[in-house]
Amino acid sequence: MVKREVTGAHYGAGAWLAQRVTAVVLLVYTLLCLGLILGTPSVDFDIWRELFSRQWMKLATMLALTSALLHAWVGLRNILMDYVKPVGVRLGLYIAVICWLVACAGWSLQILWSVR
Repeated sequence: MVKREVTGAHYGAGAWLAQRVTAVVLLVYTLLCLGLILGTPSVDFDIWRELFSRQWMKLATMLALTSALLHAWVGLRNILMDYVKPVGVRLGLYIAVICWLVACAGWSLQILWSVR
């Protein structure tokens, strides 16, 4: 007989919804970038710098970066929960993933907000 813990209704619904919402945000941002690339006759460094120096593009990129990091966290957390059974190893991997994602967020924001 399999013994299961009762965790309550809708357990995991928030993670499911976060994955879907962040995927939509990333899709919209990707389509925006593709539209900007295809709508510009020549794309060079100066064009990109001018585009990313605009406040609305910085905010859209920040939203996309936040969505990507949250999407990665939910996905990796679910993989670790499913496949890493020793609690200590799983906790260590959680900490490593969180540290990596926070470092990526800091580095990305530093790059994004340095564009003038």
